[in-house]
Amino acid sequence: MPIAPNHTHAVPTAEAAVADVTALLPTREALLDRLAERLASPGAPASLLIVGLLRRDDGWPLAATTRASVTMLLARSLRGDDWLGSPGAGEFAIVLDGPETAAETAGARLTAAVAALGIDGLTAAAGIAPLTAGLQGPEVFRRATLSLTAARRVGSGTVLRYREPA
Repeated sequence: MPIAPNHTHAVPTAEAAVADVTALLPTREALLDRLAERLASPGAPASLLIVGLLRRDDGWPLAATTRASVTMLLARSLRGDDWLGSPGAGEFAIVLDGPETAAETAGARLTAAVAALGIDGLTAAAGIAPLTAGLQGPEVFRRATLSLTAARRVGSGTVLRYREPA
């Protein structure tokens, strides 16, 4: 039995628009593709910065409006050539041109901006990994994620970059 077409033309609600903002971010797979592309053509230094949200209540899922607010904040705060994606529900990946020190500065600025949004109990931490010649995208992602995990353990506003074990 065929389904009758729906001819109602509902006007999108504000909630639908908010959900669309976060759905537009590239996923983990797109991030890995971007890293592979960037690593294949080495040139100027670059880093992967992953900003991870921290919540005092530690509950999931993250409200769509909260995620949209952070997405818009990050998108407005980045340079035109920076790349923004979302590899996970509470994480935002940014591929930044420049040395690791520039990524650390950006990470500190972005984590402070998330806290300044004024959303009760919401803060952020960040992990950084350089895009080093000879590495594959998944390894760069693993290193940045490892740094983010350590930063989250330290607490709000912490930005850590990956360092090879001694």
